[in-house]
Amino acid sequence: MLKTLLAGTVVLSLAAAPAFAGQQPTTDKTPTAKAGGASDTLFVKNAAKGGLAEVELGRLAADHGASDEVKKFGQRMVTDHGKANDELKSLAQQKNITLPTEIDATNKALHDRLSKLSGAAFDRAYMQHMLTDHRKDVNEFKRESTTGKDPDVKTWASKTLPTLEDHLKLAEDTTKAVGTSGAAARTGHKGTGGVKK
Repeated sequence: MLKTLLAGTVVLSLAAAPAFAGQQPTTDKTPTAKAGGASDTLFVKNAAKGGLAEVELGRLAADHGASDEVKKFGQRMVTDHGKANDELKSLAQQKNITLPTEIDATNKALHDRLSKLSGAAFDRAYMQHMLTDHRKDVNEFKRESTTGKDPDVKTWASKTLPTLEDHLKLAEDTTKAVGTSGAAARTGHKGTGGVKK
């Protein structure tokens, strides 16, 4: 009798399993259906974090830069990323996405490290970071503009991408300029011309 009761319980459990299994994916489908939304949300948050850092580091470059090229580049970062940040805030409010309001610990540490440098050493370190960072940004914005699920986020990424591509080209040109002019600082020679003969 006990065996029959156990067998019946097992059969009922197995029969009920598909019903629960059918219900379980329904609740799981909600997050899965929003997986594209989650990746879009992550993109928005990362773009905001990066944008805040670009503005803060740009201000630092405009103040600490030794060369006019680096100062101008820094000011351009403040202007362009400031505008993009404002647009992103508006988009995030529409999507109920909470954005960071200050730079994260990694970028704060970078800001602190750069603020201790001066002259050609600052220019080279800042521009090297800008070059690396804008390569990464361009790739992320390209990916979002083609594979993003949220049409509004995708449109914003597509609209912002050309500006980032301009920044990357400008970063390449400026890095070459400060890399050449900073050769003397790398070798430890200090002088007005900075050129070893």
